[in-house]
This record gives sequence, structure tokens and C-alpha cells, in this order.
Amino acid sequence: MIEKTVAGSDITPAQLEKINKLARRELAAEDLFVFSVILCDNEIDRDGERFPKKSLEALAELYCGKTGIFDHSAQAKNQSARIFETELVSEEHIQAPGGEIYTYLKAWAYMARCEKNADLILEIDAGIKKEVSVGCAVKSVVCSVCGVDQKSKPCQHRKGASYGGVICHHALCEPTDAYEWSFVAVPAQRNAGVTKGYMPFSGDLLERIQKSAGAINLTESEAQVLKARLAGLDELCKAGEEYTASLRRNLLRKARLAQPGLDPKVLEEVSEAMNISQLKAFCSGFEEAAAVALPRPQLGRINEGNQTNDREFLI
Repeated sequence: MIEKTVAGSDITPAQLEKINKLARRELAAEDLFVFSVILCDNEIDRDGERFPKKSLEALAELYCGKTGIFDHSAQAKNQSARIFETELVSEEHIQAPGGEIYTYLKAWAYMARCEKNADLILEIDAGIKKEVSVGCAVKSVVCSVCGVDQKSKPCQHRKGASYGGVICHHALCEPTDAYEWSFVAVPAQRNAGVTKGYMPFSGDLLERIQKSAGAINLTESEAQVLKARLAGLDELCKAGEEYTASLRRNLLRKARLAQPGLDPKVLEEVSEAMNISQLKAFCSGFEEAAAVALPRPQLGRINEGNQTNDREFLI
């Protein structure tokens, strides 16, 4: 059943009622412009991250009443619209990662029809202002390969890389807050947009970034500090990857000696999904068996009559 709209507008009585619960005074349909947006979905986005369906369900509640701004610039003058209703929409014929059905979070927002908003309303209707992105906080960022929370203990798996046929991405789980949603030029998500991140370094600058509800401005010196720190992290990351690769080669060598019947391809796929601690543990486990498998050298008897060559031996 399609609900009738208020005469002379595209707004239904139920929508008008929800909007007026957020307004300070009773508004008429002709005072308002209503439009819908897709905030985010459960696909892997351009950042190698995604919201599982349970996270979308939590965000649906958190985003009711949240303000819309531009480019995540948290200034009152940038407020342009407010969400009054949300809905999860699933498309049964589309498969999303993790065995889920493709689902997206749809929201309805309203803004005042006034001279200030006239150009924005025209741009929305014309499809120019279209892409949106959300700013929110989550409790955990989980690796799809090993299940480790990246906020508490970052793993060695890289987003976008394949491990045993599994494409690594980070699942954004247990949303705790929804700050705002913004009109942006290029969203992280292909169908909507999402801005979020986890940067594992400490200091006052990190604290400012974490506490910010949206974009923040950095001084030139702060930007240089941030660039230097990221460069250092990049070097550490490369060193860690080289160390992990050497552990993996060592494990494969020992495993082949200890268990020659194992399929080398299966061993390689399994080792790619292991973190450093797991690689070390398996190397240690195969150590003794590999040593037994190696042939022992045969030593010849030393010529006891030759005192000048008493340090020589034959293999």
C-alpha cells in the first residue's frame, strides 16, 4: 500500500510527523524538502573495509536525527540537512562478502526550503550533489583472514591481498556512535561513502584525530610530523613483511623434511594465512622432526700416529 502524500508536496503525513518531532515548531510540508540517500553498505569499499550487516543494523538506529554537512567539516555553518528516518534494504540476488546478502543503509533527510538552500536543492534534484559519506566510531576493526581486532593487536595481513583464496579486508564491527554524514566528491564506498580509519601511532596529534567528529586542520609542522611518522611505519611494515616471508620459507622447508607426504601447495596456502606467532610456533613444532629426517654425517677415524694432523677429520 502506497501512502498518500500531503497535498502539493512529496512528503507523506507519517514523514511530516517524524520531522516535526525533530523541529522546534510545527512545520508544514511546503516548508520542507525531503530526499533519500544511501549511507553505506556491506560491500568492501575502496579502503579495503566494510560494515557487516549487524553493524548496519546498529547504524540505522544511531543515524536517526543526525545532521548532514559538507566534506566532514564539523562547523555549524555547514549543516544543511537532518536524517529523520532510516531503513535497511537487502537485495536477495546479490552476494556480499562473508556469506551475507547485499544490504545497504538507506536514509531520508529533510532541509528547509529557503533562499540559502535553493541552489543545493536544485543540485540534489539534478543529481550533482549525490555522493555521501558517513563519520562514525566502531568498537573493533576485525581482519577477515585471522579475526584479530586491529585496534588492540594489529596483524600482519594486508588489506586487498589474497591469503589461501581469502581476500583480506577489515570488518568494522559494533558501532558505538554516529557523528554525521556528508556530501563528498569521492566517497570510500562505491555505492555511497564512508570515512573512517585506524592509525596505530600515539601522541597528542593522534588524540586530536581520534576525538574529532570529522575533518581536522593540521598546521604545517603537524603535517610534517605525521608524514615522518607514516614513513617510519612504512619502513617497519616492509621489515615486518621480509621477516614474515623468511619465517614462512623456514616453515615450508622444515615441514617438507618432517612430513614429506604433505602437499606443498596446501602447505603454502596454509602458511600465507598465518601471523608471525603462528609461523614461529609451527617452525618450532617441526624442528625436532626435521632434524631427525636430515642424514647425519659419517666421521672417519683420525690417524692416531700423525700428531701434526690431530685436528683433521674425514666426512
